[in-house]
Amino acid sequence: MHEVKACGVLVFRSTPVESFLLMRHPRRLDLPKGHLDAGETERQCALRELEEETGIRAADLELDDGFRFTLGYEVDGRRYGLGERVPKTLVIFLGRLIHEVPIQCTEHDGFVWVPWNPPHRIQAQTIDPLLAAVEAYRGLATRG
Repeated sequence: MHEVKACGVLVFRSTPVESFLLMRHPRRLDLPKGHLDAGETERQCALRELEEETGIRAADLELDDGFRFTLGYEVDGRRYGLGERVPKTLVIFLGRLIHEVPIQCTEHDGFVWVPWNPPHRIQAQTIDPLLAAVEAYRGLATRG
């Protein structure tokens, strides 16, 4: 069975967290992410897609090595030439900008810095579970 995998980075500004970056699509907000290329690691894919879609380079942020979010769901496989429905795995890393970077949208209608104010209700399938996982992770980190 074929599987589709997409990787991306949830980018935060400031410490403590002030806001996070989402990309504008015509009907929704989404993360900067994209599909894994052959021979590429998940981390390489996430950083490549982040730079391609926003202009943020790996040198512009600090990745949190302790956080890796995964979520599985089904998508329309015809888009990939794989049949009706196929499993998709989403892998998201957590990054913090180490300095301000002008966002350069190349594949989206724009972007928004969303204030960190949990609980978030943005998009039920992927973004809300990701943000809940980040909040739980941050809670453990501050207690630990």
